[in-house]
Amino acid sequence: MTGPGAVRTDVAGQVAALALRVIGGELPIRLRAWDGSEAGPADGPVLVVRDRTALRRLLWHPNELGVAQAYVAGEIEVEGDLTDALRRVRRRFPARADSRVRIRAGDVLRAAVVAVRLGIVGARPAPPAGEARLTGPEHSRERDLAVVSHHYDLSNRFYALILDPTMAYSCAYWRGLGPGYTLADAQRDKLALICRKLGLRRGMRLLDVGCGWGSLTMHAALHHGVRVTAVTLSEQQRAHVARRIGNWGLGDLVDVHLRDYRDLRGGPYDAIASVEMGEHVGAERYGDFATRLHGLLRPAGRLLVQQMSRSCGSPGGGRFIQTYIAADMHMRPVGETVDLLERAGFEVRDVQAMREHYVRTARAWLATIEQRWAEVVDLVGEPTARVWRLYLAGGALAFEHRRMGVDQILAVRPAADGSSGLPLDRAALDLSRPDPCRW
Repeated sequence: MTGPGAVRTDVAGQVAALALRVIGGELPIRLRAWDGSEAGPADGPVLVVRDRTALRRLLWHPNELGVAQAYVAGEIEVEGDLTDALRRVRRRFPARADSRVRIRAGDVLRAAVVAVRLGIVGARPAPPAGEARLTGPEHSRERDLAVVSHHYDLSNRFYALILDPTMAYSCAYWRGLGPGYTLADAQRDKLALICRKLGLRRGMRLLDVGCGWGSLTMHAALHHGVRVTAVTLSEQQRAHVARRIGNWGLGDLVDVHLRDYRDLRGGPYDAIASVEMGEHVGAERYGDFATRLHGLLRPAGRLLVQQMSRSCGSPGGGRFIQTYIAADMHMRPVGETVDLLERAGFEVRDVQAMREHYVRTARAWLATIEQRWAEVVDLVGEPTARVWRLYLAGGALAFEHRRMGVDQILAVRPAADGSSGLPLDRAALDLSRPDPCRW
């Protein structure tokens, strides 16, 4: 309604009728349009379409990217639980490789008529702020640097706001479920688990590839007396780790470098860790990445890879994550990663699936964003804050529904005589008690 006596356009009703033909069923959540009309189920979350531009975006991008752009731009809002809304929509639209809605030829004209009637036909809307702007060949050095900078150089203050005190930006290991067991506890338990699997002891040399903000680097040096070489492509991460080294007086144990994995040197190392960095290497280069790590590790040395994966029939991250969060990211089924490591000369000794742990981790980060929403918006602006809210809510569901997973893979470089240096008892690799932490 635009005033007394105006004709009600019933935008929501027209969209719902079109959806009934296109998707073969009712809307999965209630819809409220800019004219005040509503349609769809009465219970649960409500999708509020504030501006017809949101529907125009869907004409140009009839997939998750179009919806995400409208949400980031503030053209649509969700009243109620965002996770519940996404779960209902995903249940109605199972994941597919290209995430596009399939429109039958007979419905194209009908959709065009509705689009003209609602005034949503027009030029492609400009994308909202926050999309990655990349040039050059995929996984060239320059482009990889730009990808890392887009995501990880957002703001150290922002990451400090949403992460635990260790600044661990990877899947935690939830050994407890009680109210007194926090994200910080789960992240410390994850770090202790990695160190236990690597068999770290005082005086050993550890290479931390893609060290992030130094959570594993600092833990290994502080609690195991290990000499650590940490590498990252993010200038803000490198600066943060360097400050922590100075604050803790660890200059004799830790070195941090701004370095591409293709330039790694200084082996042989006793142990190597790569925690959620391998997703950024790319499909064609992962074999070379694994071979390089093999060459840097001493015989009978251990490699711990913690890495996100996808199920065989799933696209993995999807268009939204590729566009706004982790451009050029490549995930494969865990079995393919195991095969690539074996081809590089490693012997894979243990694989631990941690998919459910990432559900809890992502939701813990999301809860912090919701609790500190005003601070987040002040730091990075509302469009970026909305990107992260959508990313974490949707990401948690991707792990919950097994479209994505995360695994810890323990491998060794066998010695010339075939010995691995690993204990015969697998239980020796498991976490018993977390190390006492001094953060």
